[in-house]
Amino acid sequence: MKLRKKSMILLTAALAAMMLMSGCGKAKIGYIDGERVTKEAPQIASLVEEGNQKLQDAQKQAEEDLQKKMQENPNMSQEEAQKLQMDTQRKLQGLNQSYALQLRQKVDAALAKVTKEKKLDAVVNNSQEQPIAISGATDVTDEVIKELQ
Repeated sequence: MKLRKKSMILLTAALAAMMLMSGCGKAKIGYIDGERVTKEAPQIASLVEEGNQKLQDAQKQAEEDLQKKMQENPNMSQEEAQKLQMDTQRKLQGLNQSYALQLRQKVDAALAKVTKEKKLDAVVNNSQEQPIAISGATDVTDEVIKELQ
């Protein structure tokens, strides 16, 4: 009796698995032109502009600070000057990474919303530099740009 019960459970599980697999034959895939989003989405364009301005300001301030320290200590060794430059580079790199993360989060949030609305299984970046040929994929670039208004 136990063997019959186990056989029925296995048969039911096998049938359920076959039904699931037959329905999963086609994935809905979308693609996005990330370069266009960066250029045309107002939120992204303003964040890029702000980031570039902050980096320029930080670079200018770092150069002024370095000049000031070199004037205060004219006998500064080359090793000390290099250390100051490395510290400056780390600060600028941190600022750059911070803005890159903000950009990524905004695009990911808009993309997640569009993906959910369009009921897509996956979205890939299809840039002009690295085109990806996917037959039957849906272009969601305009929708993502609209989300980033």
